[in-house]
Amino acid sequence: MEYPIYFYIGVPDSMQKLMYKGLLQDNQTIASSGITKGSKIMLVGSTLNDVLAVSSVRKQDVAEMEKAASAKEPLCKQKIHRKVLDKGVPEDVMPGIRNLKEGLPSVPLSGMLNKHGGKVRLTFKLESDQLWLSTKERTEKLPMGSIKSVVSEPIENYEEYHIMGLQLGPTEASRYWIYWVPAQYIDAIKDAVLGKWQYF
Repeated sequence: MEYPIYFYIGVPDSMQKLMYKGLLQDNQTIASSGITKGSKIMLVGSTLNDVLAVSSVRKQDVAEMEKAASAKEPLCKQKIHRKVLDKGVPEDVMPGIRNLKEGLPSVPLSGMLNKHGGKVRLTFKLESDQLWLSTKERTEKLPMGSIKSVVSEPIENYEEYHIMGLQLGPTEASRYWIYWVPAQYIDAIKDAVLGKWQYF
């Protein structure tokens, strides 16, 4: 009668694995595995302490990742946005007012910047349900319904202005970032683009 292959080296049976042309199953015998005289086999194993140590490290990693996710870095501190923000408030941007909500102005919102540092102007054509996004090079006439979401956060130390992202495609990677948006118009922009019910 042939017995399953086990090695007694201070590692529990359940923690031992044999390799011979791949991983061998626990219930295989020498004959059924195809091992012949002169064959080379490899034993891999872990002690209970090894397993517990790895488990402990993994729990720490998970805890740190959860902590990082809950303490998400503000937009204004992220490297991608610092490139534009570090240049300071544009001279010709419209005045921002913190802790105030106003309706959209009758004139386009101007003097803001995009991620390349170029000038951006927003014109709300409510009668045609469009947002015109203009740069020096061109004007994009975006149907309001094509904008999937609008995110915004105040800029630290300049809370009268926001960073705003218009999501133009199916994923967050398609966000068009606009800097130095006057804070008093943020809610009105969201109302116009998404409708109140979509972002509360």
